[in-house]
Amino acid sequence: MIFMATSTLSSPRFRFLNVLLWGNTVALSWVWGLGLFFSVQFTVEFGLTGLLTFLIPNCLGLFLFGLVADHIAKRHPGSESLAAFFNNWSRPFRLVFFLYQIIAISLTIFALIRYGWQPLGMKPDSLYLPLTALIILAAGILFGEEFSIRRIKYSHAAFLTLIIVCVVIIISELGSPFLRGIHRPSLLPTHDWNFWGYVIPICIGFIVGPWLDLQQWQRAIQMRRENTSITASYAVGATLFGAILLFHGILALWAMEGSGAEFIQKGLADYPYAQSLLTRVFSQPPVNAWLLGAYLVFLGGCILTTLDSGYIALRWFFQANASQSKNPIFALIPQKLITSPIPTFILCALIAVIGAAIGIELEYFMIFFATFFVGYSALAIGRAFMNGPVNVIPQIKMFCIGSLAVVIFAYGYFLHQPIFQILASLLPLGYVIWLMIKPFTGEDFTTDSEELDQPATVSVVPLTPVGTILTPSPGGTHDISGHFEEKWFVHSFIATYADTNSVGNVYFGMYAMWVGKTRELFFNKVMPKFNLKETPFYILTRSFEHKFVRETKEFETVSVKIRVSGHNRKFVTLEHEIYDSTGNILGKGSQSLLFVSSTDYKMIDIPGDVMGSFLAYL
Repeated sequence: MIFMATSTLSSPRFRFLNVLLWGNTVALSWVWGLGLFFSVQFTVEFGLTGLLTFLIPNCLGLFLFGLVADHIAKRHPGSESLAAFFNNWSRPFRLVFFLYQIIAISLTIFALIRYGWQPLGMKPDSLYLPLTALIILAAGILFGEEFSIRRIKYSHAAFLTLIIVCVVIIISELGSPFLRGIHRPSLLPTHDWNFWGYVIPICIGFIVGPWLDLQQWQRAIQMRRENTSITASYAVGATLFGAILLFHGILALWAMEGSGAEFIQKGLADYPYAQSLLTRVFSQPPVNAWLLGAYLVFLGGCILTTLDSGYIALRWFFQANASQSKNPIFALIPQKLITSPIPTFILCALIAVIGAAIGIELEYFMIFFATFFVGYSALAIGRAFMNGPVNVIPQIKMFCIGSLAVVIFAYGYFLHQPIFQILASLLPLGYVIWLMIKPFTGEDFTTDSEELDQPATVSVVPLTPVGTILTPSPGGTHDISGHFEEKWFVHSFIATYADTNSVGNVYFGMYAMWVGKTRELFFNKVMPKFNLKETPFYILTRSFEHKFVRETKEFETVSVKIRVSGHNRKFVTLEHEIYDSTGNILGKGSQSLLFVSSTDYKMIDIPGDVMGSFLAYL
């Protein structure tokens, strides 16, 4: 029975079905408020040309993310290769990932309220606005709690069925006028600077945008675990996503063929806003209940599949960071509160309600994805492929350049100067390129950076549970030179009188001595040909820290465990733990190593010999 089940799961038919299911959930998770409603706005302004110009970069960015993620996953064998990469790569970007999700979820809730509900004209706003937000919030949380990342592809398959039914109803109710909407004369705005003031930020923002989306990373990692082609799934997802946006854009073209122009409203800085066009058209008397109902369900289905995805992704993100963090604040706050996305969702709902109440527009949220996050996304892409200074983030500089880009874009937008919008989107991208190629870039990235003191880990190896007795080497006898237990190098010995102080306990300085001795044995094990007289480099200790947990005494068997926990271009970090014979932890800590030339003692990058020897134990 086990053999039959395994054969079925690995059959080509099942793999193809899995690609379709994952492709569907990729598409629906990317149909958020920005893509769904701004496609209408851009279509109304620039016709079919605008729709395709908005749609193609959006689909291309989604597909390219899947293609590159698949390539990264195949660098190393095993179903956890992409998860291990993400654990290491994403660590300096944790705050940016969180901010990206907050703005994306706030924007999505806001868009449904502002363009799907408010045009219906229900009064008073003070009553219906919070009630509507509460319904959206509760639905997103409910579906997020009900389904995990492994099962979400099935719930999204049901949502897709519902969306298709709504599309069929809308097309059948509209009849041939819907199809004639695509033949509306299209503008050719090649000389319209307003067009290019949108297109260039759109292309830049959407091409690099998925790299900071937790929802897409979680999906790609799960696909890798299920041995499903990430590239094929994202190709299906990009195609389906494009079809949904194309349908919505053609609806806008149809509306403009009729009386839709009268529902375009003027807003701040005298800009026309048409995101709510279709809701207003469908809700005008005499109301076609089937048409309006199908459209609202279509919008709700697209929005909910983004919100439940965001809920699941945030929960995954919070749980991973809470389990890895050593910050003492996590010991004071209940674990369920730390790892729950509900407080974040409530914050997003408040932002959305306030935004809808004061009457802001979708573009105000969009600015951040076209400017602020562009630099971080570009740096993240560089960090994924370059073993260089991009391994860390100059946080203050990146925040300042992102904020400056937001302000420049805002000036260009409100003053009707598209050139400033273009420059604002290019500024973070250009700054990241400059950071990576400018002279002395290594020193710039390796000073005043918290990431160098706390390097990221490639994989998480749990502490040995209390009560576990450390076993000797597989040969059955203790190896006096030490041995490996998975990624940990272990050296065991017996503490003697020379290790103790006048009280009879082991002197505190001996723990550091033991770690140092174990480190030397580890070097000897992984670099047996190292010759101090002929070496072109020396290994120096940059920093050392140790936390004392318990004391021990003479004649107690002590085991020191040490492993490589992370590295960047210039520094390697080693982590250590010390245990007694009953498995009780005596202490733990870490140390940072740097490398200098043996001729002039100038700091150098990690030598190739060290990288080749250490990487096997990451």
